[in-house]
Amino acid sequence: MSLIYIVEDDVNIREIERYALKNSGFETQELECGRDLYKALEKKTPSLILLDIMLPGEDGLEILTTLRNNKATRRVPVIMVTAKTTELDKVKGLDLGADDYITKPFGVMELISRVKALLRRTEEQAESTVLAHDAIVMDTDKRSVTVEGEPCELTYKEFELLKMLLLNRGIVLTRDKIMDQVWGFEYGGESRTVDMHIKTLRQKLGEAGGVIKTVRNVGYLIDN
Repeated sequence: MSLIYIVEDDVNIREIERYALKNSGFETQELECGRDLYKALEKKTPSLILLDIMLPGEDGLEILTTLRNNKATRRVPVIMVTAKTTELDKVKGLDLGADDYITKPFGVMELISRVKALLRRTEEQAESTVLAHDAIVMDTDKRSVTVEGEPCELTYKEFELLKMLLLNRGIVLTRDKIMDQVWGFEYGGESRTVDMHIKTLRQKLGEAGGVIKTVRNVGYLIDN
């Protein structure tokens, strides 16, 4: 049974999340702030974390940064749950490493659907260990990338983006599909975020970045 940590200071919302998750077969633990979360993580690593942004003490974005900078928790899936709805808030959270983003008020069916989808993606991604194409070699266990044998430092999202392209070699990936899988949500008008990350990814890969092809008005792919 998957264990999900609910980090939310609003008792009513926490109860809704707990009830919905337990009815769907998930084990849950309710936490009110970052301090409580860190204590819980010392005892057990969950399958997924539902993390509110507006929290007492450290806010959700600060907590997320701490999680992604910690080797023990950097791979734990995180869904941000917050009343903030502006595009900037979403992009900031996702760029810091959140896997998905749900805004309040939300429907319990949507919550459960997103939790299941993220857990499914996480399980699928865990199956692959080493991905290689031409001069690029990715070790998903070590979360490392080398080009011509030399280390290539990528951000969390750049790594996930390259991983998706390598896993789907020969397949044209639309910007919407990339946003859905790498950023974990469907949101119109965000194609420039994908384009920006593709640009920086190509630059970091150097000459090897040329394997990432642009399909005009559609998306990107790595040829077989």
